[in-house]
Formats: sequence, C-alpha cells, structure tokens
Amino acid sequence: MRILIIEDESRIATRIERMAMLFFGNKLSAIHRCDALADGLLYLEHHQVDLLLLDLNLNGEDGFDVLENFVSRSFHTIIISAYTHLAIKAFEYGVLDFVPKPFDEQRINQAFLRMATVQNTATTAMSYLSVKKGGSMLLIDIKELCYVKGAGIYTELHLLNGKYELHDKSLEKLQQLLPISFQRIHKSYLVATPCIEKIMVNSGSKYTLLLKTGEVLPIGRSRYKELKSKLI
Repeated sequence: MRILIIEDESRIATRIERMAMLFFGNKLSAIHRCDALADGLLYLEHHQVDLLLLDLNLNGEDGFDVLENFVSRSFHTIIISAYTHLAIKAFEYGVLDFVPKPFDEQRINQAFLRMATVQNTATTAMSYLSVKKGGSMLLIDIKELCYVKGAGIYTELHLLNGKYELHDKSLEKLQQLLPISFQRIHKSYLVATPCIEKIMVNSGSKYTLLLKTGEVLPIGRSRYKELKSKLI
C-alpha cells in the first residue's frame, strides 16, 4: 500500500505516519508526507497512491482543492481535521472516513480498518459519485445510476435518464465503492440490480441482459450462473 499524508503540522503528521506504519505493517510499501497544499498536488500529479490522509486546513489553504483536482483518481481518502462541520461535504466527495481532531489511536485505527476492508470487499458504499465537468463538480446520486461501462482509461456512468458521464476511477475501484446491489455481469460492465428486466438466452449459448431502459448488455459466460442465482 502507498500512502500520502498532507498535513501542515509536523507533530501531527509524524503521529499519523507512525500509526499508519504500526497498523499496516509489511503491507505498506511507501509512505510520503507533504506539509503544503502545492507540494501535495504536485506529488499526486507524479505518483500513484492508494490512500490519502488529508487535513482540510493547510496553512490557511483549502484541502478540498485536492479532492476537486483529483476527484476521479483511483485512491481512497481519509480526512483528518478539526473542521467537523465540513464532514457532510467531505462525504459527498466519496471519502472513506472523517476523523475529527484531536484523535486517538483507536479512532484512527478504525479509519484504517475501513481502508483495509474496502481493499478486500465491497462493504463501503457511496451515496454519490463526483465528476469534474467544465471546471465544476457534478454530484451523481447513486440511485440515478443504471450501469457502469469500462471505456479504456475511463468508465462511463450511464444514468436512468439516458445520459452518461465520464469518470476515471477504474471499474474495479467503482465495484469496491458502489453498493452490493451493483452486479458485475461482464469484464466491462457493472449493473444496478433494480435496472434489470430479465436475462435473455441467445443462439450459441450466449447470454444478454435486458435493462428496464430497453438497453441490452452482454453477460460474460463466467458471470451467468452467479447472476442468475442472485436474480431468482
């Protein structure tokens, strides 16, 4: 696991780093600290991380700038901040957890446990997905999402109204974050179960999925039995 800490107070950053090293142990491959917003943004431009530990007040600069610039990057974020009134806004960006300052080891370990869990299961589900569009943030309600299609380095978020938005989290990452009602039907598709009309059997033992929107999607051979069992 690769961790980036963006925290302007050296004492707190050192404490967070120590706790992360104790919790993740040999699963931790890299940990880096930045004490300024600009340094953190630059680091994220040139390095891949799995977990961002972010303060919201960085010498008077707004930590939300990081989330706005990298809203669709495939890392998870835990906010560590005294600004608890911003927790709802933070969760709208899809952060894993919001740890209030001052914090103790038990509370931050609880946040780290969420990270460890989400890497292995799909138990952490978002209510919204954030898409950066035209210089502003677009929040998509998960209830409006019908299916997700892998599209090269992007994913397409197909909505119930027939529109779609591009998102650059991978299909695998979105599968971890979306509710368990989203089923992987194919290597390139995730579908919301309420959108499914029926499974269709075609010639050559090929299977497709008819959605309530009228769209038809392919079902991978290896996914058919599992999908059928969940729909019965």
